[in-house]
Amino acid sequence: MASEKEAGQDQLAASLNDLFTSVSTMVKGELQGTNNILELLENMNLRVAEEYKGFGDVASGLRVFVEQLKAKSSTFDDYVQQLDAIEQQVTEFEAVVSMLDKYVSLLESKVQSVYQIPPA
Repeated sequence: MASEKEAGQDQLAASLNDLFTSVSTMVKGELQGTNNILELLENMNLRVAEEYKGFGDVASGLRVFVEQLKAKSSTFDDYVQQLDAIEQQVTEFEAVVSMLDKYVSLLESKVQSVYQIPPA
């Protein structure tokens, strides 16, 4: 009986050893997979950083360009104001011409009625 008990304990120890070895192998595999993913992410981050490294200089250059355009466009403000004033005068002139046209039409109709000229 003692030898059967020892054989059972040896078998149990071997099964537990196999179980722990399998679990250990599985954990090592998971850790290696996680490590591979982390390396991939690190390489991707480095690649993205390299790709966009020069964009800071481009953005800075564009900002300077926009500031220069703003400075130059401010010189046009006087011209824009003059054009707005001319446009306002043209609008007023068109209103006067329209009113004069109506007045001329009224005068023509009065002259025609006084002299009884048939309308053309």
